[in-house]
Amino acid sequence: MTTSDTEIVIIGGGAAGIAAGQRLREAKVKCLVIEARTRLGGRAWTVSDASGFALDLGCGWLHSANRNPWVAIAEAQGRIIDKTPPPWSKPALQKGFSLAEQREFSAAMDKFHDDVDAAAKGPDVAAASVLEPGGRWNDLIMAIGTYISGAELTRVSALDFANYQDTEVNWRVVEGYGTAIAAAGDGLSVALDCPARRIDHSGRKLKIETAKGTITADQAIITLPSAVLAENERLFAPALPEKTQAARGLPLGLADKLFIALEGAEEFEPGSRLFGASDRSAIASYHLRPFGWPLIEAYFGGSHAAALEAEDEGAFFDSAVSELTGLLGSAFARRVKPVGIHPWGIDPFARGSYSYALPGKAGCRATLATPVDDRLFFAGEACSKHHFSTAHGGWITGTAAADAAIAACRK
Repeated sequence: MTTSDTEIVIIGGGAAGIAAGQRLREAKVKCLVIEARTRLGGRAWTVSDASGFALDLGCGWLHSANRNPWVAIAEAQGRIIDKTPPPWSKPALQKGFSLAEQREFSAAMDKFHDDVDAAAKGPDVAAASVLEPGGRWNDLIMAIGTYISGAELTRVSALDFANYQDTEVNWRVVEGYGTAIAAAGDGLSVALDCPARRIDHSGRKLKIETAKGTITADQAIITLPSAVLAENERLFAPALPEKTQAARGLPLGLADKLFIALEGAEEFEPGSRLFGASDRSAIASYHLRPFGWPLIEAYFGGSHAAALEAEDEGAFFDSAVSELTGLLGSAFARRVKPVGIHPWGIDPFARGSYSYALPGKAGCRATLATPVDDRLFFAGEACSKHHFSTAHGGWITGTAAADAAIAACRK
């Protein structure tokens, strides 16, 4: 730890914590970022496989890329931005899913979004409530809902779902989104492997008890995932029950990615997509040859991902092979092998992938983001009304929290 006394301590070194730190650094405010992990980035994490490909085990897409602040940050770092249209913007491979069926499904998906927007104008309900009873494409819509929200649509607020704003421009960082986010923390004062155990705000100075000792500060910016705040009601002294309850209204959904090495990859066009099935919801979605690499990026969401995590990491590959061989033939099993995955649900410092609001709990985002006594400020994707579940939501709220802390200090 570089210091035990600072003006502002930032708890959490993910996208929001890094954004807050950089804004305070620009303002020449003394600050310290404390991070429980041995790395920066939080739920953004890039690793390299044996072939040197950058695998984003956490967030991987620059959503709303034409106004996403991470684009300029990554470009300033010299990163390569891949602007290839995402797999979901074009038809999937016709393996048990004909073009005619895909057109029908696309129309049903558009109707679902329109109906959610309409439902959001009334009392908040579960997003799944707008589905046509017995609808042919309900299962596949539910599956895609788990990739979007990390949870089944029966658990997702229609109002919150409709509040999300997206320009539908989606790019990627070739060297890894996680690489760019972690590198954005260069130059900050950081204490790694330093989880916060207690935040005592009873006295004139804050006292943050950590694994490496107690830090005193005038103010704190808390950027911990909502699931971590929800599980740790004793984190604050005195307690802040309104924050705990708000966090519980914003659980973290689960979206795990398995990378698979593929022999004979040239058989498939780069950026192709497959669904594990079209008639059930507990399936994976497969992105073939991302960046043209000989890999498959498999997405597992919601309770399906949670069930596989409850077994072991091998269960993801076994499930993927079962679906892929069902679509592409039994010989396909000899062409694939697992490369990498991170089970975010059992990660002790995350407890999930990204937040969604339970029905009736969309307002919890504003409650969670509200400062306490002009000394405790909150940031992170769960605090964003319109950009939740994204790294740019983390950056926007982290910057806003830092600005609010500076203004309060000057006042």
